[in-house]
Amino acid sequence: MAKKAVAGFRDKTTTTGRSHTKVIRMVKSPETGAYSFKEEMILNDKVKDYFK
Repeated sequence: MAKKAVAGFRDKTTTTGRSHTKVIRMVKSPETGAYSFKEEMILNDKVKDYFK
């Protein structure tokens, strides 16, 4: 069953809003060939570099 994650990842000290993004990448296991998902919280500036 799927689960929706609802959370506020805001920096409370600034008024600029959200500074982090939750990214999910699909990773294939070399042993079994099965796919799994890797979730990370990264800065908004690093999102494009993360997927390269």
